[in-house]
Amino acid sequence: GRSSMEISLQVAKAPKEGESVKPEDVLLTCQFTMVSLDPGTKKPVNIPAITPETEEEKDVFAQGEKNSAHRKDLKNRSLIKQTPNDEESDLIHAMWQKQLQYHDPMDPVRKPDNVFEMEQTRLSTAAIMQPQYRNRHHFMIFGGFLLKQTFELAFCAAASFAHCRPTFVSLDPSTFQNPVPVGSVLYQTATVVYTDPPIVTGQTDEPSNGEQSQKYTRIQVRVDTKVRDVEHGTAKPTGQFNYTFTVERDIKVMPKSYSEFMMYIDARRRAMRIRESVEHGSSDSGAKDRVTE
Repeated sequence: GRSSMEISLQVAKAPKEGESVKPEDVLLTCQFTMVSLDPGTKKPVNIPAITPETEEEKDVFAQGEKNSAHRKDLKNRSLIKQTPNDEESDLIHAMWQKQLQYHDPMDPVRKPDNVFEMEQTRLSTAAIMQPQYRNRHHFMIFGGFLLKQTFELAFCAAASFAHCRPTFVSLDPSTFQNPVPVGSVLYQTATVVYTDPPIVTGQTDEPSNGEQSQKYTRIQVRVDTKVRDVEHGTAKPTGQFNYTFTVERDIKVMPKSYSEFMMYIDARRRAMRIRESVEHGSSDSGAKDRVTE
């Protein structure tokens, strides 16, 4: 766009002198979308355009354009705007049938010990935002501190759910929707919204790997945040953060209400995008996409 820019960041093990970074030495890749705002009006202002010259720069630039188009496509296909597709609707119906089966006294099948309802996985916190957490340029809380808080709560939710230490895998594209002022109250709610391998598989789900898929489970935790003033006025959403962890245990989550099913389907879409990014080398899915507005 004319007022936003994407900044790509790679963290890797320092190579030896004269050598370049090897793929196995890369620890983290992420993209930041930054918006240039007028300090007085807080409205977007134009920024200079960049022109790629080398082949490497052209490849990076093309990836940025692909990421931008991908984000717009995700926004258009959001479950807020569209109903689940046919395959997703079939999965919702199949999981609902399983719930009926588990509670039917005439059916011998009962809910396995490693299956837990989504509402049982929630963890919530509330904290006053102190001055030492603020950005040095104004009285708003530093975004990195907010990200740290959401990560720690997501880690605790995953550990509480699986009863073992989770291993961090990725953070999905995230947006800071509203600023968090010093002195306000920050509310956070973490929920385990998806597990892979899932309870019911669809046509596009990854095939099971036998013993390996039973030993390890990928857990996706969604953290919803909102801010209020001390007088508990109107609450404003500050962002939604989706973390993926791996645990060495066969454990599954099951949605119950319609809202939980929508959270489950949204998380499943994110998990599939992460899988595609690993298979095709895309750098957008599973990366941290931070928008300042």
